[in-house]
Amino acid sequence: MVSQVCNICPRNCNVDRSTKVGFCGMLSEIHVAKAYLHEWEEPCISGSRGSGTVFFTGCNLRCVFCQNYKISQENFGVSVSPEKLADIFMNLEKAGAHNINLVTPTIFIPKIKEAIITARNNGLSMPIVYNSNAYENLESLKTLDGLIDIYLPDLKYYSDEVAVKYSNAPHYFEFATKAILEMYRQVGNPVFDNDGIMKKGIIIRHLILPGKLDETKKILRWIKDNLPKEVYVSLMGQYTPFYNASKYKELNRRISKKEYEEAIEYFFEIGLENGFVQDDESASENFIPDFDLEGIF
Repeated sequence: MVSQVCNICPRNCNVDRSTKVGFCGMLSEIHVAKAYLHEWEEPCISGSRGSGTVFFTGCNLRCVFCQNYKISQENFGVSVSPEKLADIFMNLEKAGAHNINLVTPTIFIPKIKEAIITARNNGLSMPIVYNSNAYENLESLKTLDGLIDIYLPDLKYYSDEVAVKYSNAPHYFEFATKAILEMYRQVGNPVFDNDGIMKKGIIIRHLILPGKLDETKKILRWIKDNLPKEVYVSLMGQYTPFYNASKYKELNRRISKKEYEEAIEYFFEIGLENGFVQDDESASENFIPDFDLEGIF
């Protein structure tokens, strides 16, 4: 058996995931929890027909407020081969998806890469979206160069103290910012079709946490200082205290209207131009998918 010692992400577990799980809680086989047309991504991703979204099981973070904890922390999902995953991509294209949207794919990069190549060889023509928490190793990301059309990374935290406290992610900002710069190197400035659907580019997502506007402002400033003005930012006000957030008093509330408005004002104040905001209704359980293995069998 070929050794599959894993150092895909910054955890650098150095374990053979063919027989032992890493920090992510997963063996090396791809696990998937749902594949369907998702209507609630950014407008240029979901469009009018939906984004062909594939939710992978497991995660290399431990976010105490994770809304997808059923798959990220409790590891709900089923094993699929790269060939089966390629078939899932093809089925989503046939269903009318604007793109293939890979949610939390990092821990399965080698086999997802196989699936993308197989699907392309079978005629898949739509853009591939890499939707990640940005806690990535550069070496792993570089293996995807030329395969990914759109990067949709989070930029969650600025300070190490906050990243460790809420996601057990040492040096998060260091790894995530290096990853985002590599993502931009690969895909460049945004390209849209005549209907406003993104075909190539990067959208940086930031979820505003209650009481952490200082983090938000430092993150927005980093984006302003390190990336071209053409890059899009999705400033997310949907935070809701899911999973274990209630154990942290400061996290056990939604962000206020004042906090969100101040973040938006700062976005424009420092000269950022392209972005997305959310309305109050986005902070609802109604927008969380039901992880029911749809689209897999």
